[in-house]
Amino acid sequence: MIGRIHTRRLREVYRSAGWPWQDVVEIELLAAGLLERVAAISGHELVRVTDAGISCMASALHDNRRAFSAHESLVNLVAQAMVRDGRVVWTTLEVWARLPATPEHSSRWKICKPDVFSIRNSSRQEYLEPIVHEIKVSRADLLGDLKRMDKRNAYLDVGGQCWYVLGCDAKGKAIGEPDEIPMECGVMVCKRNKLEVVRMAPKRPSPQLPFGVWMALAKATPVQVWTLGEDETVDQASLA
Repeated sequence: MIGRIHTRRLREVYRSAGWPWQDVVEIELLAAGLLERVAAISGHELVRVTDAGISCMASALHDNRRAFSAHESLVNLVAQAMVRDGRVVWTTLEVWARLPATPEHSSRWKICKPDVFSIRNSSRQEYLEPIVHEIKVSRADLLGDLKRMDKRNAYLDVGGQCWYVLGCDAKGKAIGEPDEIPMECGVMVCKRNKLEVVRMAPKRPSPQLPFGVWMALAKATPVQVWTLGEDETVDQASLA
């Protein structure tokens, strides 16, 4: 089966002089007819991407663009729902989050990049209620993300609430079940461009935003509201 590691290798070979790796990935690509051996003028054996390999790379590129487009569309849908709910929203935020201590490390930090981060439009810190929405449109991406406990803990550190927003597959079925998502997170599903709350996210106390988060918010640009068409509405009054 040709996976991401194979298409990545094809791109590496395509951009390189063709020196062989002589590993399992190369063997599988040669067997699939996506790579071929060629003799160099120097007498050394090189590898070259075949026409079938180029078609494979083009197909993978198309799939990646489609997944990126679906992800960005869902990010925008959630962001606009938060804006309409009266919140201040960011979608390109990078902040440092504190992770739970371990026996080896009493202080741990991690860069956190929430898909959607929002706070209430309030001048009082205790009323800000920061929320993180993590967007998933691929089941493989979702399963991989759920194994990364530090990433989830980072979201929980910067957000009083953390939601997983799940897209649907080609058959219209959600890419994940609610019981697959940890109970400390809420679950939404996007069906036919509408967001449905499947399980509410527990609210955690967040008396004030850390100074580092304030600095990141000051450097970033909030999402602006734009007019949505009738097919881009959200079927609930509030998602917060």
